[in-house]
Amino acid sequence: MRTGKRVHLVLVCVAAAAVMTGCSIEEATCGGGEYPVLSVGGTGSACVPNDEEPPKGYTRYPEGKVPEHVGDEWDTYWQTHTVDEDGKTVEVPQGG
Repeated sequence: MRTGKRVHLVLVCVAAAAVMTGCSIEEATCGGGEYPVLSVGGTGSACVPNDEEPPKGYTRYPEGKVPEHVGDEWDTYWQTHTVDEDGKTVEVPQGG
């Protein structure tokens, strides 16, 4: 078998295995045992171990609006929105 056909076969098998096992090839926002947090007043984010509180200057995402994968609905939303010091969701000024 030629190398090109082998590579194609391997890719087809990997894709089939992912579909059959329910695995996602999307990049997770955080690793296992972590949750994402949002920078207060900005669009930055970080990952925090499940057993720790967010560091100073960060907060948990509002319930139901937590990004799970890079590029998903909430990941995209939080690129233009943030949470202010009062916990209110606000739009980030353009260029800010």
